[in-house]
Amino acid sequence: MGRSGVHAGAVLGLTPPVGITAPGWTTDTAAAWVRACARVIAANRNYLTALDAAIGDADHGTNMDRGFAAAVEKLDETPTGTEPSAVLRLTGMALLSTIGGASGPLYGTFFVRMSKACESKAELGLGDWAEALDAGVEGVVFRGRAEAGDKTMVDALLPARDALRAAAKDGLELAAGLAAAAAAAEEGMRATTPMVAKKGRASYLGDRSAGNQDPGATSAYLLLKAAADVWG
Repeated sequence: MGRSGVHAGAVLGLTPPVGITAPGWTTDTAAAWVRACARVIAANRNYLTALDAAIGDADHGTNMDRGFAAAVEKLDETPTGTEPSAVLRLTGMALLSTIGGASGPLYGTFFVRMSKACESKAELGLGDWAEALDAGVEGVVFRGRAEAGDKTMVDALLPARDALRAAAKDGLELAAGLAAAAAAAEEGMRATTPMVAKKGRASYLGDRSAGNQDPGATSAYLLLKAAADVWG
């Protein structure tokens, strides 16, 4: 039986960390985001795995949880200096080396490309965030060869990127921009349910993949929601 939308038991909100008062994202904020990602992925590990069991290998939640736990461990061990890019790069490399399947290269590329887009910046405002997300999404599209409508994480990331671009163009505050991106990602995630998968193992099911929400789009939404919650 198909799954639609977000499971009632999914943990989608986070308590914002105390003490983040800078006008833009600093190294500390970036680290807080990665830690928030680790918490929300751990809380939704079984839900992500259940989604993946319907159309994939039933390991997405486990793999993502392992990857972000490794990223947090690296953050605890490694000085990250004064640039958010260092935190993002460290996270990407940890995900590349610890997440199995297709998700490791895709999410690893996402964070590494984001880090390159904001090098030499001590703080990230909304425009910086928009540029970084644009670079991260471009990396995922390039690595996965996926397009909108293929029933992948791209279906959540592309609307989020467009929403963040629009927010930056309109001169919105960072919190409002991140909230808009998360809302767009959620809409994109939900839209994957009726789609027929065209990429990955899910594509082997053909029309039978329709009626199931894509696990990659779901994890992508969770990460962007965590970003909005950390700042908001």
